[in-house]
Amino acid sequence: MPETEENKINELPESEGKEIRETGSLKLQGKKEGYRIRLLTIIGEIEGHEAVSGNTKATKYEHLLPMLAEAEEDDETEGVLILLNTLGGDVEAGLAIAEMIASLSKPTVSLVLGGSHSIGGPLAVSADYSFIVPTGTMIVHPVRSNGMFIGVIQSYRNMEKTQDRIAGFIASHSGITQKRLLELMLDSTQLVKDVGTMLEGEEAVREGLIDEVGGISHAFKKLHELIDERRKRKQ
Repeated sequence: MPETEENKINELPESEGKEIRETGSLKLQGKKEGYRIRLLTIIGEIEGHEAVSGNTKATKYEHLLPMLAEAEEDDETEGVLILLNTLGGDVEAGLAIAEMIASLSKPTVSLVLGGSHSIGGPLAVSADYSFIVPTGTMIVHPVRSNGMFIGVIQSYRNMEKTQDRIAGFIASHSGITQKRLLELMLDSTQLVKDVGTMLEGEEAVREGLIDEVGGISHAFKKLHELIDERRKRKQ
């Protein structure tokens, strides 16, 4: 019988296989220099207080927040690698995860694979250092409201405040200014049916949104460097 990805996962120790299937996370124990890294994935839609449909791949913030807290308190964890491929999702849940990542004392590196759109932006930049693959994309756009809502000035102001929170977070954790980010968010010439901008790998780096174009080997190398720096400070 051919070996499938599911078979490979099933061959792992029971606790590790279950962790990959249910949360997309794994503790990595590198042989060289013994780097102890926690791998986290943010894939699909960011699920908030309401569950997404059963057919939709989703990242649950009630899974990620405890794992991030565990990584902070676990003496065996020296760094965290976050892999992202998300179209966005719940704004409050996304910001909560981003704030948790940004507040970790352990070194963190993010890698955008495929895309990190909408609220995926703050998640990508929340790490100490960020990478994006050459074909990766990021879409920045204004905060939207789904469905019908009362069109009064208070509703608009609340959405504007939320947008400022997102833009402020991204600007404070990357090389892009809040003014430039808002310009990209409100660009009406880029997207056919929406306002905003799509940035591919090199463009995201040129704008200062992401630190560097690279892949998994670059992400590991950078995280190893950050761990080495932290080890020296603790000596």
